[in-house]
Amino acid sequence: MPAWRTISLWMDQLDEPLLARPALEHDLDVDVAIIGAGYTGLWTAYYLKCLAPALNIAIIEAQTAGFGASGRNGGWLMGNLLGEDRLLADLPPEQRRASYELLHSIPDEVEIVLEREGIDCDYRKGGALYCAARYPEQETSLRHYLDKLYSQGLTESHYRWLSPEQLAQQIRIAKPYGGIYAPHVATLQPAKLVRGLARTVERMGVRIYENSPVTHWQSGSLRTANAAVRSRWIVPAVEGYATTLPPLGRYQLPVQSLIVATEPLSAATWDEIGLSHGQAFGESSRQVTYGQRTADNRLVFGARGGYQFAGKLRHDFDLTTSEVELRRYLFGELFPQLKHVRLTHGWGGNLGMSRRFKPHMLCDHASGIAISGGYGGGGVGASKLGGRTLADLILQRDTELIRQPWVIPQGGLDALKTWEPEPCRWLGYNAIIRSFVHEDQTLANPATAPWRRKLASGVAGFMEGFMQ
Repeated sequence: MPAWRTISLWMDQLDEPLLARPALEHDLDVDVAIIGAGYTGLWTAYYLKCLAPALNIAIIEAQTAGFGASGRNGGWLMGNLLGEDRLLADLPPEQRRASYELLHSIPDEVEIVLEREGIDCDYRKGGALYCAARYPEQETSLRHYLDKLYSQGLTESHYRWLSPEQLAQQIRIAKPYGGIYAPHVATLQPAKLVRGLARTVERMGVRIYENSPVTHWQSGSLRTANAAVRSRWIVPAVEGYATTLPPLGRYQLPVQSLIVATEPLSAATWDEIGLSHGQAFGESSRQVTYGQRTADNRLVFGARGGYQFAGKLRHDFDLTTSEVELRRYLFGELFPQLKHVRLTHGWGGNLGMSRRFKPHMLCDHASGIAISGGYGGGGVGASKLGGRTLADLILQRDTELIRQPWVIPQGGLDALKTWEPEPCRWLGYNAIIRSFVHEDQTLANPATAPWRRKLASGVAGFMEGFMQ
């Protein structure tokens, strides 16, 4: 049996034995065939069964529930979508506010399901702290972002500026310049959530087959090594593994994010740091950092990891020394007392990125294909919204969910924007990342001349806009 327990800290912490469910060894005829037992596939099955209990649903999983990003992420459950400001900018004010409220309600809706289904995943809704730290330009960029949010009709009840003193009441970081507090974020133990959802849908009558990679799929059918499945609906719910199911890799590419976890820290150390109410946190450089305090008092801290030429999946997540030390450096700059703390776990995962850098949800009744993905690192919450939306689309329910701007109401996969061919993607990615790293190194040095700081930020900002 594969060493699934070594996938991440989260999988290692599970009390349950990681025994494989039976593989698919016989042909099936079902109403809905879902490829992938991660969050998207499980939430889709859950809401379909809630709304139409008689549906015959099978989930076909290449490894085990939680093998992908659902068992590897940083444990942020956000009431947000990647690129939501761009998605909602052109809506009438009332509709925009309603869409934001829909997104912000995601953590509370998840909590309701957890209580109803008896899923314990260390859920704590403490909000998120987006910190301006290390250099003053982070404060400038955060204030600009906050002004943009307020211009779209949001208020202090949604996002609130914290002075350095107010920030220190929740988290005590080195070189604070302030921050934004967002209440609509929770932290949780990702593997407990995905495994709990899998057990829940099984109780509802969904069959899950593991160790059954899909070798071919098309409208109305799919194949594994040992079986054929016929289905009215095919739901490829593979996110970062889209390249394994051609032609999905044209629309959604794998990007890696890497995470480390400390040993459990003492109560005295946490008194120095804060984070006593389940808050998520990150600083505001363009390198994308994120962290949380776990239920057993570890610090989990991650940052974006990379992109491989031709969109190749990364399978080996035994982190290199340089990968570990970059993350140690980043959290050590925020918490100097942790620079030499022992790290017990290091891991990573493949997440899915769409070309428009925003999620998509579509359902083509002609082909019987429904898909939700492109979450870009925000999949813990976005997948819940995606699963609920796909259920409404498949069942042709007229709800507010199907009228949102991230939903593509007509057309199949061709309605999605394709990625550029290689080597354009690889060259573009590396140029962008190098500009981000150069900006961060330039701004973190207080001796850097003002004109160099402005130039570095200007180039990085241009590259970020070019990327989108």
